[in-house]
Amino acid sequence: MKKTSNKVVLVGAGAVGTSFMYSAINQGIASEYVLIDAFPQAAQGNALDLADTMAVLPQPFTSIKAGDYSDCKDADVIVITAGRPQKDGETRLDMVAGNAVIMKSIGEEIKKSGFKGITVIASNPVDVLTLVYQEVTGFDQHKVIGSGTTLDSARLRRLLAEKLNVGAESVDAFLAGEHGDSSVAVWSRASVMGQPISKYISDGVIKQADLDKIREEAVHMAYKIIELKRATFYGIGVCLTRIVKAVLRNERATLMVGAKLNGEYGNKDLFTGVPAIIGENGWEKIIEWDLTKDEQKLFNESCTTLSAAISKAREAIKK
Repeated sequence: MKKTSNKVVLVGAGAVGTSFMYSAINQGIASEYVLIDAFPQAAQGNALDLADTMAVLPQPFTSIKAGDYSDCKDADVIVITAGRPQKDGETRLDMVAGNAVIMKSIGEEIKKSGFKGITVIASNPVDVLTLVYQEVTGFDQHKVIGSGTTLDSARLRRLLAEKLNVGAESVDAFLAGEHGDSSVAVWSRASVMGQPISKYISDGVIKQADLDKIREEAVHMAYKIIELKRATFYGIGVCLTRIVKAVLRNERATLMVGAKLNGEYGNKDLFTGVPAIIGENGWEKIIEWDLTKDEQKLFNESCTTLSAAISKAREAIKK
């Protein structure tokens, strides 16, 4: 990775992509930005709109423009959000075939550019499409990161914080597995300011039934938002910024990203949400928690669900 100015390329200048870009430029994580979209006018219009912030930002960037896949060659990070959006009442896995074909096309173009950096993917179903991209490109698995359950876990933290009447930043709580309906709440690792959530249960502050309800609400939050305003984008935009910043600044931060399992947690050959160390080389190591028996069972079921969707995606891109 080059060590001069940081360059980020966005593929997919829709609501999710531009929310990421707006968050990224406000946090000053890079110097150069490029937007690529199947509709060039959308990329150009958003680039011009975002460029209007340059004169007033506390950490201004150097350049932002609409571009094409040739701009990927010297990028440090590519963020992919392209694909059709989730419809009201539709699960993320319902989108697999069509978006797998789109991801294959994108991956082939990026590989052709000579890109050597890190790719961060948020296109849905993200776990499946991250694997499609990695297999199509042949890129080092550690250099391909799915957004995983970063957003899901942020939702869980917020809801638990509201229940306990504390700040969300004081809460550590995690959803693992699929970014979707089968994700697993790892309550055995949840804590507030270092105090395990089990202590709050034993003290009568919160009940397991409350935690189950919070998990359900977090997992189905996207459906609620889509019903109300047709799409979700601000939360994932900020989560993508968090991941990309960890890469560009070599933070070695631990985040719930989509990393490829190679036997960790008893599963393999798929990307899914797990705790991993993130730095300039991508996801560097998966952290293996000792899950409870029930958590492991639910995680295995989530992986089985993803494996079935992966088969559909592979079938779709063969046609």
